[in-house]
Amino acid sequence: MPSFRDTLERLQAPIYLATVAVAAFFGWAFSGAQGLERAINPALALMLYVTFLQVPVPALRAALKQGRFLLALLVTNFVAIPLLVWGLSFGLPDDSLVRFGVLLVLLAPCIDYVVTFAHMGKADARLLLASTPVLLVVQMLLLPVYLHAMLGQEAAALVQARPFVDAFVWLIALPLLLAACTQWWAVRSGLGACICAGLGWLTVPATALVLFVVVAAVVPQLEAASHAALRVLPVYIAFAVLAPVLAWRVAKFFKLEVSAVRAVAFSGSTRNSLVVLPLALAVPGAIPVLPAVIVVQTLVELVSELAYAKLLPKLR
Repeated sequence: MPSFRDTLERLQAPIYLATVAVAAFFGWAFSGAQGLERAINPALALMLYVTFLQVPVPALRAALKQGRFLLALLVTNFVAIPLLVWGLSFGLPDDSLVRFGVLLVLLAPCIDYVVTFAHMGKADARLLLASTPVLLVVQMLLLPVYLHAMLGQEAAALVQARPFVDAFVWLIALPLLLAACTQWWAVRSGLGACICAGLGWLTVPATALVLFVVVAAVVPQLEAASHAALRVLPVYIAFAVLAPVLAWRVAKFFKLEVSAVRAVAFSGSTRNSLVVLPLALAVPGAIPVLPAVIVVQTLVELVSELAYAKLLPKLR
């Protein structure tokens, strides 16, 4: 089992790239692929559960005391990244719906699968995991402020709390609780220890499952608004390149350890697309433009995360 797990982890990049390619073809070729949207959250919950099993839950208490890391994380996500997004917004088309979708997704830091990709990229995933409640609350408070400043009061009023709270409960709190119970059982039972060790090899397959479900479900949404999607693609690519560099520099300014610097870089680069999508769908006249605009960011980000996981561990 350990050798099989090592093989999976060594081959994870080609596995994920192949998964994305197959999922894209599946989503394009089969008309019912969009129905996989219902499986996105369960797949995410499974991926995060097996990821949390690799993070000793007692270590989270120590992570909560890392004030310098938390400050670097907040400055990155709520000062540096919004300034970057504001600068990139000048390259967006003069379409209020498109601009709203791009700003909505780029201003909201991820609180879910960033933990998994950070773990893959040898970042300190426990620090990110411990910080998710803070990121959740702060983005709920500041997202309307940023949208109001960049787009006006009408756009800010569209932000609601429920999708953020639901995501935290079902994708962070519940998988974390299950992981804590599994770890507790593993310490006290030989059977529990065997099961916990066996679940360790599921990290790569569970991540591949999420990639397949997300890509296959969202690709069909691109056809109806492909023109809008293509117009925002350069902005998303520029963000994917510049955000980790900017986040890295902020983290280095705070003199963090290299694994914590990587964690800040992952957080600054990874956005909350799967959480803000329900917000976008609630906007009158949103379909098909807003889903397509947000979906493109998701696809660019998934490919970028694989690159980050390979490149960031090499930086010192």
